[in-house]
Amino acid sequence: MVSEGQWLWSPAAEQARASNLQRYMDWLGEARGQPCHDYAALHRWSVQQPDAFWRSIWDWCGVRYDGDATRVTDGAPMPHTRWFPDARVNYAEHVLRHEEQAEADGEGGRIAFHHATEAQPLRAMSLRELGSQVRRLATRLRELGVQPGDRVAAYLPNVPACAVAMLATASIGAVWSSAAIDFGVRSVVDRLRQIAPKVLIAADGYRFGGKDFARRDEVVQIAQALPSLQQLVWLPVLGGGVPADLPDLPCRVQAWDALLAGPEVPRAAFRYARVDAAHPLWIVFSSGTTGLPKPIVHGHTGVLVEHLKLMHLHMDLRAGDVMFFYSTTGWMMWNLLVAALMTGAAAVLYDGSPVHGGPGCLWRLAADAGATSFGASPTYVQMMEKDGLEPGRHFDLARLRSVVLSGAPSTPETFDWFYRSVKRDLWVTSQSGGTELCSGLVGAVPLLPVHAGEIQARMLGMAVEVWNDAGEPVVDEVGELVVTRPAPSMPIGFWNDADGARYRESYFEVFPGTWRHGDFMRLTPQGGCYIYGRSDSTLNRYGVRIGSAEIYRVVEEMEEVADSLVVCCELPGGRFFMPLFLRLRDGVPLDDALRARIAQRLRTLCSPRHVPDVMVAMARIPYTLTGKKMEVPVRKILMGRPPEQAASRDAMADPAALDAYVAFARTEVPA
Repeated sequence: MVSEGQWLWSPAAEQARASNLQRYMDWLGEARGQPCHDYAALHRWSVQQPDAFWRSIWDWCGVRYDGDATRVTDGAPMPHTRWFPDARVNYAEHVLRHEEQAEADGEGGRIAFHHATEAQPLRAMSLRELGSQVRRLATRLRELGVQPGDRVAAYLPNVPACAVAMLATASIGAVWSSAAIDFGVRSVVDRLRQIAPKVLIAADGYRFGGKDFARRDEVVQIAQALPSLQQLVWLPVLGGGVPADLPDLPCRVQAWDALLAGPEVPRAAFRYARVDAAHPLWIVFSSGTTGLPKPIVHGHTGVLVEHLKLMHLHMDLRAGDVMFFYSTTGWMMWNLLVAALMTGAAAVLYDGSPVHGGPGCLWRLAADAGATSFGASPTYVQMMEKDGLEPGRHFDLARLRSVVLSGAPSTPETFDWFYRSVKRDLWVTSQSGGTELCSGLVGAVPLLPVHAGEIQARMLGMAVEVWNDAGEPVVDEVGELVVTRPAPSMPIGFWNDADGARYRESYFEVFPGTWRHGDFMRLTPQGGCYIYGRSDSTLNRYGVRIGSAEIYRVVEEMEEVADSLVVCCELPGGRFFMPLFLRLRDGVPLDDALRARIAQRLRTLCSPRHVPDVMVAMARIPYTLTGKKMEVPVRKILMGRPPEQAASRDAMADPAALDAYVAFARTEVPA
């Protein structure tokens, strides 16, 4: 049995020399006179001299820009820092710039995306085809009156059209936002109504687990609930065109194919909208415990330099590589898949069940696409292990070089499974970051060894520390993951948060002036990292963060429910346990019929991920004296923390309310 921290793998000397990170370090020494002989020294320099570090990323990656890139920051503290404030860039231009090089090298057919669905076998989209569709769609959007700063939203499965739409939106300076196609109407409207999109691009449905899920009615209801909407673009994934019997909508409706029809737009004639550091690139949503989901705004400049650093130096992607990570279009990992193209690599887009046709579904796709980097969640690994799957024996994974684990804390056994069941010479990495940054804080380093269950290091430019409750940095102790200095892809703000109050409350309230991420972490003396799950009450369900407020709004609208409390516990092996505690009206039993109705409402109005694992009737819901539901203390108790350490009963409105949850933790939480 492998033990935590046990050595599992180290890069061979030739592998280390061939890495982008080693080439970058050599360049730093030769061109900049900044020798860094190991990763620890490089990381230390990157956080102590952030202007010099990020300027080196800008130059080494050859950022294309207008204006002046002399100033790296404007000198403002977190969360107001602006990066390269005198330069103007465009994110999409850098995702697509390898199209030009491919043509010059006589590789016009170089692949951008390998893509498949349950209904469609693996196909390829070339960089030339991707660029052509992006330019045509961008031109049509301009003709429709979409201006820089206007919002374009999507309700789409993970198909190439979604990437085309995102890149076309960004290329003209409009602002992108995406909701996963399996979200219900309530969840989508709660997000999109906040940002008032001018255009909605939506699919008629999707296929999952061998079953078609029509979304015609949902699209109509979403469009009717968005008074800002001027254009609805209909993408026929399940077949057919725009339905002839659509009800009257307060916007124009046209087909995706019709919008892309028309003459080619040559690269030389297309103009990318280069924008400044404060210009929004996209709006992503991270749900909290109160109110509506938080509309997090990222800027072109900050995300661009962060993704250039991440994909080149930490993911170690290069021209000819293929990155595959199973994701929906509503998760930030989808954004990173598209970002892989910045390095000249291709990406694999798959829409469907990860076990369609058997537990080897994703590995079959990885083999057929020639994936060099494979992404998985620890939960998926546990499922494969239970099924006895050995991908290394059944699939041609000769090109596979690395594994990216994300979505939940990884265990030593998760790491060990890859070396036993996939291949011995493999760089297995675990990452942690989040939607808030659309990147990672701690993760992969191609020059370092792999130890069981351990994240290799803090990422470059990320001033990550672990603090105790007193706000003191600690090593080899579990504490709060904090970031003490600005990072480029930190949000430029929240939408409709003019004074920044909601932004500051979300990340800077606990430790003023310091970013509190909401994860428990331990930093080893050698620089390795271990994540122990959420330290706040955000629900982490299979890597997708869900706000408890979304569940409360749906459940507590029901006349049978007087109050509720939901938590999500991370369990060993990448498993999750999400119980929903319900205080019912007098005389109402929690029978199977009521459970089914609650589950159906959550599944329909929110998404399948919002449906709890169990529903439990409780006489009381615990509250603090200030009227806050005690989600964090209950979660700690369910995860094994002694009650006296998890909660102060003196601070409770009803101290005895906690007793039933302590009893539940003793007998009902899975081992």
